[in-house]
Amino acid sequence: MAVWALGINHTTAPLDLRGRFAFAIDQVEPTLRALRDSLSRQPEAALISTCNRTEIYCAGEKPQLEHTLDWLAQSGGVSSSLLRAHAYTMEDSLAARHAFRVASGLDSMVLGEPQILGQIKDAVRAAEAAGALGTTLSQLFQRSFAVAKEVRTSTEIGAHSISMAAAAVRLAGQLFEDMGQVKILFVGAGEMIELCATHFAAKNPKSLAIANRTLERGEKLASRFGGEVMRLGDLPDRLHEFDAVVSCTASTLPIIGLGAVERALKRRKHRPMFMVDLAVPRDIEIEVKALEDIYLYTVDDLAGVVQTAQASRQAAVAQAEAIVDAGVQSFMHWVDQRGSVPLIQQLNAQADEWRAAEIGRARKLLAKGEDVEAVLEALSKGLTQKMLHGAMAELRAGDTEARERASSAIQHFFLRKER
Repeated sequence: MAVWALGINHTTAPLDLRGRFAFAIDQVEPTLRALRDSLSRQPEAALISTCNRTEIYCAGEKPQLEHTLDWLAQSGGVSSSLLRAHAYTMEDSLAARHAFRVASGLDSMVLGEPQILGQIKDAVRAAEAAGALGTTLSQLFQRSFAVAKEVRTSTEIGAHSISMAAAAVRLAGQLFEDMGQVKILFVGAGEMIELCATHFAAKNPKSLAIANRTLERGEKLASRFGGEVMRLGDLPDRLHEFDAVVSCTASTLPIIGLGAVERALKRRKHRPMFMVDLAVPRDIEIEVKALEDIYLYTVDDLAGVVQTAQASRQAAVAQAEAIVDAGVQSFMHWVDQRGSVPLIQQLNAQADEWRAAEIGRARKLLAKGEDVEAVLEALSKGLTQKMLHGAMAELRAGDTEARERASSAIQHFFLRKER
């Protein structure tokens, strides 16, 4: 069984290209079905899609890396050559190593961040629901979860981590002297916005608001922080009220355009606005970044802030990598053993056939009144002859090379003294 993986992430592909391959969790099932239908023999498949990465994992009789990459390129509306220039591809142990490192937070923009593990678990559940997860990928991901747990409990890889949310607060603090005078708008109500709202609320801003497509979810989040909720449709008319805007939705198109920001700046008499776009694809049109008095940061822009905390955790990386190595060796050993399963099944079936034949013969003899000891002796001899027949035939073969191979095998399987 072959395992292969390919993908793009924050280190290999620009944000706009990553945006073309961003799949919402409800898109994963139909996407996996389409992928498997496009490949021969419908291999096992799983799709991981976050703001920092899109990755496909497959398992089948033979690797189909090129076909998988071509399909992904087509789904994103780009040429295979363009995607290939930014993608990474891996097979077998390298694919397993990558999966274990990703789950452990070793491949994240924020070293050791725990959020990716939950995202992988969501992806695995979606693959199961799509009927795309088989024994091999199930083992791969279950082992990646175990490795990630050991990395987090045995090392300090996640200590002192600066999350994307904390990085956004740090940047805002560089622009605004007193966060207590800042009015903040959060666009969206998902996990990332909840994390950001928690960090910003700790700085006691002047006010906090949530703009979301559905008011019910927005109200639930706003109530936690004593903030107000507003409809997404009201955003253009109220944008000027806020000093800071943090956006992260699942929209496939920008929801804050250049014109809306220009009008907001005019009404604010060009008082500066701090904006963070954590969405992939973008929530805020990139042209906004060129405006004076606008300080717009994307997920990629936050990387530098995040990296400042990396040095203190590098000492734990070597220990974490050793745990990953052990996990990879264990998984590949399991894969190799799986290759012997058909032969083991055949051997067991043959042994059962011999046993059934000799027991049947023994029962007939007993039914005729034959001596029990004689019947047992005949049964044991019959089984022994059947088991040794192949080996003895090879030893008597005319081919010298065949006899030597048989002799070596017999020495190994039947004549070893240690048992």
